[in-house]
This record gives sequence, structure tokens and C-alpha cells, in this order.
Amino acid sequence: MNKSEAKARVQELRELLNKANQAYYQEALPFISDKEFDEKLKELQTLESEFDLHEPDSPTKRVGGEVSSNFETVQHPVPLLSLDNTYNEDELNDFDGRVKKILGHDNYDYMVELKFDGASIRLRYENRKFVLGATRGDGQQGDDITNNLKTIQDIPLELPEQAPDIVEVRGEAYMEREAFARLNERREEEGLNVFANPRNSTAGSLKMQDPKAVAQRPIRFFAFDLILENEDESLTQFKKAELLQEFGIPVSEHYRICSKIDEVHAIIQEWDDLRHKLPYETDGVVIKVNQSHYRDQLGTTSKFPRWAIAYKFEAEQATTRINDITLQVGRLGTITPVAELEAVELAGTTVKRASLHNEDEIRRKDIRIGDTVVVEKAGEIIPQVINVVNPDREDRNPPFRFPENCPACDSELIKYEDEVAWRCVNPTCPPQVRIRIEHFASRDAMDIEGLGESVVDQLVSAGLIQTYADLYELQKDQIRDLERMAEKSAQNLIDAIEKSKEQPYEKVIYALGIRFVGKTVAKDLAKAFKSMEQLQSVTESDLEAVDSIGPRIAESVVSFFRNDKNRQIVDTLKAHGLQFELEEEELASNIFEGKKFVLTGSLPTLTRKEATELIEKHGGKTASSVSGNTDYVLAGESAGSKLDKAKKLGVSVLDEENFREMIGE
Repeated sequence: MNKSEAKARVQELRELLNKANQAYYQEALPFISDKEFDEKLKELQTLESEFDLHEPDSPTKRVGGEVSSNFETVQHPVPLLSLDNTYNEDELNDFDGRVKKILGHDNYDYMVELKFDGASIRLRYENRKFVLGATRGDGQQGDDITNNLKTIQDIPLELPEQAPDIVEVRGEAYMEREAFARLNERREEEGLNVFANPRNSTAGSLKMQDPKAVAQRPIRFFAFDLILENEDESLTQFKKAELLQEFGIPVSEHYRICSKIDEVHAIIQEWDDLRHKLPYETDGVVIKVNQSHYRDQLGTTSKFPRWAIAYKFEAEQATTRINDITLQVGRLGTITPVAELEAVELAGTTVKRASLHNEDEIRRKDIRIGDTVVVEKAGEIIPQVINVVNPDREDRNPPFRFPENCPACDSELIKYEDEVAWRCVNPTCPPQVRIRIEHFASRDAMDIEGLGESVVDQLVSAGLIQTYADLYELQKDQIRDLERMAEKSAQNLIDAIEKSKEQPYEKVIYALGIRFVGKTVAKDLAKAFKSMEQLQSVTESDLEAVDSIGPRIAESVVSFFRNDKNRQIVDTLKAHGLQFELEEEELASNIFEGKKFVLTGSLPTLTRKEATELIEKHGGKTASSVSGNTDYVLAGESAGSKLDKAKKLGVSVLDEENFREMIGE
């Protein structure tokens, strides 16, 4: 390659990488894999060095993110850089050699910790109060997202008395896999673009303008670094992890000290196996020189610290063929295209189907029936098509054409202005009717045991029910002749339907299936509007006065009750005696007033739900993670890292017997 050819290739790579950075950091819609990005970046580094084509604004010189015009910009007192990374052992050994050469000795060790696939953020505490939270941005400055970060329960708003006056924390905001999967399911049902992976869902959530909306997103936090005003030489990376936990700031339990690089290799192998069992996504391991006072001597490049490096795990992908593209109709009429795949093994499971999300996604990736494609599990839960193999071949099928009519009822499909999904708005569309009834009967709603998918399908197909209100009109002799139904099964179902009338008011609200109203929002609605009569007559401004409710939810609730058909169904439910008012339970005592509990492990006789109800009945509250603000940890058998953390922080630990004694049982 001559210099002219190198210039052309360098320009091509810079344009590609800048576009990829924009999609990854700003739009949360990546279009190439991390590994492909890293390979292109290394190629660019090599060409710039070999042909002396350096530029200060090259992607090789800059941290990938940028500040946003939507937030105030804040300067980082210490640059928040990204990490150089590698995918092989030889390059990791080279890193160790460079550290040894710069320091002139090998009197150091390494702190090895998991690398979380989330969004890097910075927290600042002054006089032990949380005063600032910011994104990494371009490494020198970031976006002030303090109000959004205050909604994350893992981040304490106040540090304990032993913390210094000024504390700077660096860490990773992330989403657990199952929470990410549920979020994407809701977004797909609501006609919105889904997120490619947990990292992008977290980054996208933190850039939202409404903290109320951010509070609805299941964002968690782990700290990975601590910067104090007066640090002495004894402050190691390991000691920082311990201090963070003492301050009530969550740190991953997976960190180790390694005296030699060979030990680092062994840990990487161990954690490469472990990562599939973790509830969150990790894309590698971070290796840091443990002695913090060597940081200045080792220095940094314009983009990376020389005292740390990331070893990236290989993404689990597989190649297979798309045999067909089918369409599913969701509860709210969303039409979701699905790739029917030749069966392939991926991350320990056999994958036969992958969601294609919406028409725009199919067009963007140019996915066609008969294509050979690369599939990957987003967050190791949801199979998705990453890209088409050899899209330039001549024998490809024509592009997939989205139908104009519903595949289930043939009604004309529509697309709302602010959505990417096509919808069927026919209220009698059979799949929608079935799914709405299944939702109504689900455990978190009316909890009608025995009313599963197959029974609902038979009831709808036989014309016995058209809406979930019709369930309360059913008679035993109408259903006992259905397939796999007999006298006893029919009676059990009738009894379960009758028992469902005891479900509390907030569960009735959730069961109605109002768009955007999940379990948490339903509970907030019940507390704010204590009867269905009140709720039916509220305005959008009334609703937006409730902390957790924004304009979209408010509009959806008002729209639902404005619909004559829905009001008729609600009236029918009322006539059948469902709970339409909030029952204000008197507290059994206020022994736990102002106290915060965390539950972990399996209790001998109480389920987690029962224990939570008892805590609330006696004035307490529960949280998901242990921090300096936790008062008690209620621990059972197989209690894990939460118990360990409680002991480190000196939080009181109770077993079930202690707990029952405290409440007088």
C-alpha cells in the first residue's frame, strides 16, 4: 500500500468509526460489533503510525463519547478516559512488559475486576452529600445528569460520617439481563424501537430529559474507582474497593489481587466461564496496577491510561439461515416480524427464532428470507440478527415487504406518528383478545389459576368470551366439555375466577391492560386515586401531578377511560364485585418506621413476598441492594454477596426467628 492508498483508507476508517461512535454513544443504536470496531480502530492506528497520518481529532486520539446539547456540560477534574483493550494473551503480556519497563521494577501487583457492559459515570460528594453526577462524555467533560442519577437506588444520596468531605466516584450504570429483556418487550409492544443490548438501554435511559421516566427504568450501579483529595501511597485499588463499600456504595464482589500476569490469565479463564451465570452483562476483565501511586509515573495517552487495560471476551455468535419471516400480533396490536431460523446452538441453548423488531430494522439491516445471518443473544437472553453474511450475492430473494393488512384479522394496519411499529387497531382481532385475557388472568394481575393460553384459546374460539369481563359470566356446564376439561377442572376454574374478585384495587388497574401502565404505575395510580370512579374521571394534568407519571402515561390512561367500549367493560367488572377501591390497611405497629430492609436467601417459612408484606405492615420499606443506608438484612439459606456486604458495612443481620421476635410473633 502506498501513501495515497493509505490516506484514502484512513479517511474511510475515520468516517466509519466516527459514525459508529455517534450511533453507540449518542443514539444508543450500534450497527457494528465491539470486536469489529476494535479491529478497525487498530487498523487505523497502524496506518496512521506507518504513514505518519496523525490528526488530533482522529478516533484513535479521542474518547468515543461527546457531550450533549440537551444537558449542561461539566469539566472532569481528573479525565475520565476509556481503556485500551485486547482479545489475546500475548497483548496482555506486552502490557505487563510495558508496565515493568516504565516502572523499572516488578514490585507491583494487579487488581483484576469484571468489566461491566454499561455506561461509565462520575459521582461527586461534598460534605457527604451527592451534589453532581455526569456522563463520561469525551473524557475531559461530560453531561450533568445529576437529577437522573438521583433516581437510581444503588447510588446513595448521602455518605456516612466516616467519609471524607470530598469524594469522587467512578462507576458503571447497567441493567440486569432479565430487566433489560422485560424493558425491550414493553417497548416492542408499545411500538418503540428496541435497544440492541443492556449497555445501550442504560445509556439511552440516562440521556432522557424527564427524571420521572428514568426512575421507571431498571438501572443499577457498580463503582470501580475512588478519587480522594489527599491520597497517600498506601491507598491501593483494593483498599479503594473496601472504602467504597464502607461508604455504602455498591462494588461488584468479583475482584482479585494477582501478583503475576500468569495469575491474571487464570482469572480470565475462570471468569469467562462464570459470566454466563451472572445476572448482568460483562464483556471482559479490567486489569489495573493495584498501587495507585504508580499512576502518575505510568501516565496516560490522549485516550487511555497506561496503568490499566481491558481484556475483552469473545461475543457468542452463530451463523444460520433464515427460512421464513412470520408476523406476531401483540396485546396492543403491535405487529412484530420474527425470523424463523434453522436451529443453531447459541450460549448453551437451541435457537430457532429471533425477533426482527419492526419494518425499519429489517430495512436497515437488509434482512431477507433465505439469507445466511449472524445471530447473537442480546444480553445473553434475546436472540437477535446482527447482520447478513455476503449481502452482495446475486441469488438473494427480493426484499421483504411488510403487509398492509393484519395477518390475523385482515384489518388495515396503521402506524402512529411517533412510533416505528405497525399496529392492528381492531379491538376484536383474535390474537389481541386472547393476549389481553391472558394478561388479565396472569399472576401479577387477577391471578386466575388454570386460565392459561390453551384454555383462553378454547374459550375465545368457542365464542364463550370476547373480553375479559365475560369471564365472570361463565358457567361450569359451558366449559366442562372443552378439551382436557372435566367436571372437577371446570369447577376449579369457576372457583378461581370467583376468588379473583378478592384481588386488590391496584391489581385490577394493572389487569385492565392500559398501555404504559405496569405494576408499579398501577400501584401509584391506586394510591393517588383511591377508587376506580376517581380514576375514570381524572385529567392528564391530575395524572402528571403524580411523581412517577409523565405525559405518555397520562394521555394513555385518559384515552383508555374515554373509550366507550372500555368503560362498558369496567362497568361490567364493577357489577361483578371486583375491588374498585383502595383498602387502606392499618399498620400492625410502627416498629420499623423509617427502617430499610434488604432480603437475601431463602427463609424457612416465609416467601419473599410474605416477608415484604410483614415489613411494610410494621412500617418498614424494602430495597434491592445493601448500602450504608440499609438498617437490616433479613437473611435466609444460601444468602450470597448481599450478606457479605452487610457484614462488611456493619449492617444488622436478622434470621427469620429474630425477625418474628421483633414483630411479636
